[in-house]
Amino acid sequence: MGRPSTERHTAGEERIPGTEPPPAAQAPAPTPPAAPIPPATPALPVTPAPPAAPAPSAADPGPAELLRTAAIARRFYLDGVSKVEIAKEYGLSRFKVARILEAAVDSGIVRIEIRLPARIDAERSEALRRAYGLRHAVVVDPRESAPAGPHEAAGTADAADGSGGPVRRAIGTAGAALLTEVVEADDVLGLASGQTVNAVFAALTRLPRCTVVQLTGTTAGVTLADGPVEAVRHAARLTGGLAVAIYAPLILSDAATTAALRAQPGIAEAFSHFPSVTKAVVSIGAWSRGNSSVHDSLAPREQAQLAERGVVGEVCGHVLDATGRPVVSHLPERTLSVSLERLRAVPEVIAVAGGAAKGQAITAALRSGVISGLVTDAAAADVALRAAASAD
Repeated sequence: MGRPSTERHTAGEERIPGTEPPPAAQAPAPTPPAAPIPPATPALPVTPAPPAAPAPSAADPGPAELLRTAAIARRFYLDGVSKVEIAKEYGLSRFKVARILEAAVDSGIVRIEIRLPARIDAERSEALRRAYGLRHAVVVDPRESAPAGPHEAAGTADAADGSGGPVRRAIGTAGAALLTEVVEADDVLGLASGQTVNAVFAALTRLPRCTVVQLTGTTAGVTLADGPVEAVRHAARLTGGLAVAIYAPLILSDAATTAALRAQPGIAEAFSHFPSVTKAVVSIGAWSRGNSSVHDSLAPREQAQLAERGVVGEVCGHVLDATGRPVVSHLPERTLSVSLERLRAVPEVIAVAGGAAKGQAITAALRSGVISGLVTDAAAADVALRAAASAD
């Protein structure tokens, strides 16, 4: 066998065929320059697709459910049918009926509005009630007054209450409506002398059966036709109950005459009913000419003396200072009237008076604790509200 052939290399090395090293790597060919990038083509505006309509919810009522809701709401709110009766009518539980009625309001099927007659100022009424802790406060707008009632003397000056005819009629109409609400069967209703009190009873059209008692004598310058006696008679005709009148003046010349009249059977009977009075309507007089029949019944000297002692107003002949405290005088000995202590014990006393000239007197009456309700106008209410705000 011959020896394997060898190849001679320049370096004098011998290599066996098949064991040669790989050829040396060659340098990569140069990269040609990149082609220039053409300018971008402006993008076309894309109009967004309209939002998809929401898929109907399983909770959305269909027409049948809406019609049933409306029918149930009509039965409850317009026809006055109770929830129990509606539940029986529709084969539902009363709780389901309650939920349907609630849904009717929430969805707008039923819209509830609270609206008062234009003649009532709701904001002032509530502010006055809160300021003085009253059970009832009604502030009226005399521009929306009612026409004169059949028992109201046309053209009579409102000397006893210091307000013009439209104010008196507006207060009288609202006072009559309030009285119709609060008087209950078997009440004993007391009324005092005053043109605005007369306007209240002139506007009355109905009352439950009750006894009607006159709380004061008749003021000077007032005839029987438009005084408290006729107001008592008119109220008694409406109620069908007993009428107890006082056929005597409110202010007398001396204490002896007053005591003698109080002992007379007719007047004594009226006074015997005072402890039983459960509701009363009174007027408020301001201590100035033309604004209080009590003031105008006195001699000028006595008027001035009481004014110097701080009198600003009166209720049922009892004089008050600006803080609402009674001013001590000999006047109670000469008046045929319910006492201030007895009046304060009546469960509900509603005062009716208006006009800016009476604002201070009305404020004094509110502070006295005698009255629990007031029907007045915006001018007088504003005076009382300012006084309450300044006292805080």
